[in-house]
Amino acid sequence: MSEDGALLARLQAALHPLDAPPADAPWNLAGLADLLPGTEPVAAAVLLGLVPRAAGLQVLLTLRTDGLRHHAGQVSFPGGRIEPEDADACAAAIREAGEEVGLAPVQIAPLGYLDPLATITGFRVLPVVATLDPGYVPAPDPREVAEVFEAPLARLLEPAALVYNRIDWAGRPREVAEFVASVSPGRRIWGATASILDNLRQRLERTT
Repeated sequence: MSEDGALLARLQAALHPLDAPPADAPWNLAGLADLLPGTEPVAAAVLLGLVPRAAGLQVLLTLRTDGLRHHAGQVSFPGGRIEPEDADACAAAIREAGEEVGLAPVQIAPLGYLDPLATITGFRVLPVVATLDPGYVPAPDPREVAEVFEAPLARLLEPAALVYNRIDWAGRPREVAEFVASVSPGRRIWGATASILDNLRQRLERTT
């Protein structure tokens, strides 16, 4: 088995199964509880897509446009709220990936779920991990996506590549996840996106 194949096998073992999405509270809820709106969180899903390349597995990422209501100008995964017509979170992530970056369902092979994540904008995000057809051609929706790019999974899984910056926000110290600049030069990977990738790394470590 190739190195990438072995990593994917480990990864699938580390994920929640597709037929049993996690129903528990977001893993980061304690750190955000006093920042969340006092309303029911909005169910959302994102696609953490892994692209097999000669240089190793790459993670598909997007740069959101500056005019969006939530997380404008930030690096993110394709995704959005789960709509009533979506069969489940996985279906929502696949639909959103098609709308945002032009991925067809046949180009996406879902593997499983990471743990749910809360955002200060009031979403409960369920990340879907999938492998992607390396022959895909990005077709970003200019209303939502300014750029589509890839970052090396191996670098994103290095513990030293992720730092937690301490800031003062809403009256007390907070820690915000951010990858060092050398992971993806010229692009800042931080916040919810960095936290989701850290959850991926931690689940892999626990499985190992």
